[in-house]
Amino acid sequence: MSDFQTWSLADRLASPLPADVHDWLYTDRGSLTHRLTDLADGAFSVTPLVEGWQVLRDDECAALGVVAGSEGWVREVYLRGHEQPWVFARSVAARRVLEQSGLDLPHLGSRSLGELLFSDPAFARGPLEARHYPADWLPPLVRQTGLWARRSCFSQGDLRVLVAEVFLPALWHAARIAA
Repeated sequence: MSDFQTWSLADRLASPLPADVHDWLYTDRGSLTHRLTDLADGAFSVTPLVEGWQVLRDDECAALGVVAGSEGWVREVYLRGHEQPWVFARSVAARRVLEQSGLDLPHLGSRSLGELLFSDPAFARGPLEARHYPADWLPPLVRQTGLWARRSCFSQGDLRVLVAEVFLPALWHAARIAA
């Protein structure tokens, strides 16, 4: 089975999720940045890890509707609460369309991409999909198996930005304490 076939919509999951996990993955369709900022009582930050042009993974190409092996802008960051990595996020967009769009992803720095996407009403968010994220796709600091991730595609005209968010153990700990 190909990697992209393992992303699932909520109604297609093989087994039910715990309520709190389902809530974070599927129920809340608003800005994850806002939710994390609230949970952290404002102590939220973005730490860029990787930004640059790369060949996109096959599952990303399929989700963006581009040819396998296409090049795109890749941005990987930690979304942090109280300076702890709570979420690993990977955002990608196909090069040709991104360069024609005028969207300046290469210069976001420590600003939240989610803030940008949610503040522009021209972007429409597609369905949320989830899966256990492959450990070898994660940075070494947080690499482990069985971490839940979600992704969705934000569209504006021909431009599609695929955003994947991997929920790290420190987030679940913080969310359960706050509950």
